[in-house]
Amino acid sequence: MNSLVEDVLAHAVQRPDAPALRWHGNDVGYPELAGLVERATATLDAAPGTGPIAVAAAKSPETIAFVLACVQAGRPVLLPAADLGAEALDDLLTRTGCRQIATATDAGIALRETAVTTDPGDPVRFLLTTSGSTGRPKVVPLDAAATERFMDWAIAEFGLGPDSTVFNYAPLNFDLCLLDIWATLRAGGRVTLVDSGHAVNARYLMDLLDTGEPHVIQAVPMFFRILAEAAEDRGYPDVRHVVLTGDHTPRALRAALPGIFPNARFHNIYGCTETNDSFLHSFDGAEAAARDVVPLGNPLPGVTALLMTDEGELTGPGTGELWVTTPFQTRGYLGEAADRFVAGPGGHTFFRSGDLVHRDAEGELTLVGRTDFQVKVRGVRVSIEDIERVIAEHDQVAEVGVVALPDPEAGQRLHAVVRGKDARLTGLGLRRHCAARLARAAIPSHIQIVERALPLTSTGKVNRKLIKETLLAGEV
Repeated sequence: MNSLVEDVLAHAVQRPDAPALRWHGNDVGYPELAGLVERATATLDAAPGTGPIAVAAAKSPETIAFVLACVQAGRPVLLPAADLGAEALDDLLTRTGCRQIATATDAGIALRETAVTTDPGDPVRFLLTTSGSTGRPKVVPLDAAATERFMDWAIAEFGLGPDSTVFNYAPLNFDLCLLDIWATLRAGGRVTLVDSGHAVNARYLMDLLDTGEPHVIQAVPMFFRILAEAAEDRGYPDVRHVVLTGDHTPRALRAALPGIFPNARFHNIYGCTETNDSFLHSFDGAEAAARDVVPLGNPLPGVTALLMTDEGELTGPGTGELWVTTPFQTRGYLGEAADRFVAGPGGHTFFRSGDLVHRDAEGELTLVGRTDFQVKVRGVRVSIEDIERVIAEHDQVAEVGVVALPDPEAGQRLHAVVRGKDARLTGLGLRRHCAARLARAAIPSHIQIVERALPLTSTGKVNRKLIKETLLAGEV
């Protein structure tokens, strides 16, 4: 099995004119990238230690080259967000045992020592982190074999090769980059890098699509929403694959995508940071607009999934928590209890995803919501994610966040904060929309329409936690 770095360096020799990265309007060729890796290796060689190293995840050719140099040297790589606060960064460095942290500067890579004196033990390739939406982010170690297997799958599934350009929207610290950047470079393709500082700038994104001419685009719904709201009659016929990931993509948004990407095949990918991608459902433009919720699809090769209830495994129709084991998954969280990793059939370790999934009579799987996003209103259990999906299907809704607030009578009451696409959206219209589609207990008692964009998490999802804190503080 060839390694990621060996393949990248081989492309530099075999295809000296081939572009590897597109950054700020310029192409960086494979030989130039190999030169950056060589300089990064010299920087590493001059630094003491052989343990994990943190690389501030600010996108640039230099940062990508430094990650490759770490991989080549067998140094596990932690990729903290470039804008992570000092206290949170210190906590991550301590937990992962990173004795150095590398930061890209105008003069190259600056490497400085940290106060850490221990390392986490077993060698791994990448140290990723969960979003931290429900608490302190957990550290997810991925070994070389798991990442190589995932890249093999991605290259084959999306036909990545020397003639491929892949649009990288996700920040460098996201697991989506295993496909966007690392699999693309291993296959000899070109990566068009989105500068994270302009990730919500519609004009910048459309210009980058025009000049970068990508064939594959993987992104969270936020990217496609920005594009759909600004693209008008603009289309990108060269795009072959559009990959939807990270969250539910509302039907109204999906319906707009075939007009923007007229020749693309659409794919809905489901996965967790802990397991990487697990399910894939591919569909055409007609199906994009026809279905309220896109199914999970089929398990990827080597993936086994179970639906579990309090009574045990669910083998027929019904709803249960998804347990999944994949060839790409972590062995467990670093330095934390592994209670979400459990022994299952065949001697495999399964990850308890916390996702509720429904299996219908034909065996089709559909994501219902989260076990930790269910609340009781007047004794009735409802799913916040289900409510958000229904509201998001309204033609005039751009964004929605639903939270449960304490109530002396009902125990909890539902509050929806909604940004409309224009002034035609009304609370009364939304309430009628909900009443036709939701049980009475699931209809928010208060629907608040706002003009400003809703706060987002680092993964581009609506930040319910911040919305709730703001509401409780009386600031909305």
